[in-house]
Amino acid sequence: MAIPANISGFSVIPILYKSSVTHYIYARAHATSKARSIKLLPEGRTLFLVNLPPDATERELVLFFKHAGTVEKVVFDFELQDKRSEDSDSEGEDEDEEMLGEDAEKDGEQPKKKRKTQKEKTVIPTVTPLPSQPLRKFHKTGFSAYVVFLDSSSLDRALASTSKPRAWTASSEEPSGLAHYRALYDSLRPPLDAVQIFADSTIEVYEYEQAKKRQKSKYHKGEAVVDEDGFTLVTRGGAYGKTLGGGVGVASKRFQRSGQTVRSRNHKKEKKEKDGFYAFQKAEQQRSALLELKRKWEEDKAKVEKLKASRRFKPY
Repeated sequence: MAIPANISGFSVIPILYKSSVTHYIYARAHATSKARSIKLLPEGRTLFLVNLPPDATERELVLFFKHAGTVEKVVFDFELQDKRSEDSDSEGEDEDEEMLGEDAEKDGEQPKKKRKTQKEKTVIPTVTPLPSQPLRKFHKTGFSAYVVFLDSSSLDRALASTSKPRAWTASSEEPSGLAHYRALYDSLRPPLDAVQIFADSTIEVYEYEQAKKRQKSKYHKGEAVVDEDGFTLVTRGGAYGKTLGGGVGVASKRFQRSGQTVRSRNHKKEKKEKDGFYAFQKAEQQRSALLELKRKWEEDKAKVEKLKASRRFKPY
């Protein structure tokens, strides 16, 4: 089946990975009306590419279009938004610096420079990273890019020679295809000795940060809190004595009278034996109920016999 040379205004560029694998890139000349986009992507020498391989790099695109001319730069679609935001932020910073410079000139003062202070050198622990190997960065399937040439003639040559498939040259020794996923599998399972070193260094960094926080705090464990006038600060604590966090606790009235501490509300209650939990308890309850029922039946029977005996015929 013949592949058309042009689809919806895009030129079809075949890429040959292997003798049996062919990939197609769609390209056209880039055109925009925004001033910022014109600065980043000048018209007349920018090539817009769609459906790039997910592991394509800037170096590979430069090598692929080397036959057309010299490539000035390559901008991917996910990098374009970051560059636009950086340009807007830099413009705002330049305006702020100009305003500050004008204010300083009006006041007749020069901007002050920060003095460098010499700090004591302390050995700060760092985390020893796990071993890793360089891998290719994969992007979403079918992402786009902009190839900027030095002149417009290079753009024309890149769009003209699109019928014959050309080989895709890998720009690095990083594995691709199935070898990439094998290397990724190995990198996600480092040796145990490397994991041990990583864990020890992480714990060391954590303990260093905790010690640094304790040095900054004025409250220490087991020490009373003393104010500026030298008085010991009475804080809410346990039954008596110093609390764990520092300070003096206030004894309760019950402790002052009896010397016994107040039990917590959440203390565990003494276990009570449950009624009817065991089988013999159920049998005993049924037997007692049956005997009680029999005793009441005998009492009722005696009452009925007594009533029968007391009946007499009284015609008048």
